Amino acid sequence: MQAFFRMFVRTKHAGRLAAILGAFLALGFGGFTLAQPPTYTIDQGVALADNQNPDILIARKKLEAARGSLMEARAGYLPSVISSGFADKRQTQTNSDLREQDYNASVRALENVYTGGAVSNQVAIARLQIEKQKCELEEVQNKVAMDVRVGFYDVLLNRAKVRVRENSVRVLGEELKTQEERLKAGIVGTLNVHRAQVALANEEPELANAKTELGNSYLRLGELFGIDYRTQPSQSGFEVAGQLQYAALHPDLNECLGRADAKRAEIRARQIDVEIEDHQYLVDRSELRPHVQLFSGYEVYSERDPNVGPEFNHGYLVGVNATWHLFDGFATKGRMQATHARGEAARAALEAARRSVASEVRSAFLDLQQSDNVLESETKNVQTADESLEITKSNLAAGLGTQLDILQAAADVTRTRTTRLSAIYLHNVALARLARATGSTPQELDFTSNRSKKKSEQQAVDMTRPPAKITSR
Repeated sequence: MQAFFRMFVRTKHAGRLAAILGAFLALGFGGFTLAQPPTYTIDQGVALADNQNPDILIARKKLEAARGSLMEARAGYLPSVISSGFADKRQTQTNSDLREQDYNASVRALENVYTGGAVSNQVAIARLQIEKQKCELEEVQNKVAMDVRVGFYDVLLNRAKVRVRENSVRVLGEELKTQEERLKAGIVGTLNVHRAQVALANEEPELANAKTELGNSYLRLGELFGIDYRTQPSQSGFEVAGQLQYAALHPDLNECLGRADAKRAEIRARQIDVEIEDHQYLVDRSELRPHVQLFSGYEVYSERDPNVGPEFNHGYLVGVNATWHLFDGFATKGRMQATHARGEAARAALEAARRSVASEVRSAFLDLQQSDNVLESETKNVQTADESLEITKSNLAAGLGTQLDILQAAADVTRTRTTRLSAIYLHNVALARLARATGSTPQELDFTSNRSKKKSEQQAVDMTRPPAKITSR
């Protein structure tokens, strides 16, 4: 490298090339070594997904298209300007005094005077479509926000499980080392060493599986963020801040049911469907009524008969254009019948949506109750399992226990810790599902009418770090 620089110094543009190379090293190599993947909290992750998630982007484009449809519908209130014209010349014409050329050109402005309610109802439908697309966008945003929160909890849970498994592997590795030392001292036989080796070998695949699940959870969360892994297949591209913590929220079921019925975007979208079909019925019915237009314009035309007048003619036009379908083969009646049936289907879909949302709320509450019950019992079991492991070690040192007792106690410690982690995860996921079902955020579910919490649940927080007694020898 030094020889390379000396060669540049001897060149004619040594100073300029050295400056360029230094800037390249500072921006390129320096940035490569110092760049760190961004770290997101849950709220930051939700905001990132709101900007980049493809489902949300698609919903926003649909809303933009609905606004264009409103512009199209309102055009019925404004005058339209139409230009038309034609020109022809006959190749042969016998036994006729008519001129061979014929042409006509005009510009007309048309204004709807009466459309039987078609334009007003089309504008109403377009406005309802915009409101519906806003509801659909809100529904997609709530679903993506729920999926992001669940994805965060997946990452935090799997990361905590990795730490639990790593601690278990460490404990079993120390147990194997202890048994090997006792075997050298002649205190125990080879059976104890083999048992410790088997226990350690059984735990190592669990650690590998936990790491694989952690990687998959990063992939699922990155997909929600809209990250393209084709450009960075070997890394997650981001990190997750925080640790798996118990969200001590216990909302009231009746309040959540009422909030869901009033705020859930899906229910409002189904209500709009009913209103749209009602207006569409009026649009269809307008075909049975007369449509009247006023027009005004300027026309240039030719007169083919020389006996009538000169060839070139022009002038202003003012008139009325009216149409009325007296009989259209029952086409309008058929459209009205179809629209009426769609309206009844929309009303049935509205009731089904309300039942579905209520079921989502109740299902989330069942998950909350289950996770809280498991958490309450496992909170005590973690400490009990920890104390049992310490007692078993003391008994073995005093000659009152066996190695199997230690291995079983260590397995109980790992199982209770992972079970409690899963209970915290299920509780937080149930809250995320409940927030989506009610069209709210998890913070908005902290109703003041139900603040009574058990002391053990209030103190149930970070479980990613094992208790001190478990890690101590």
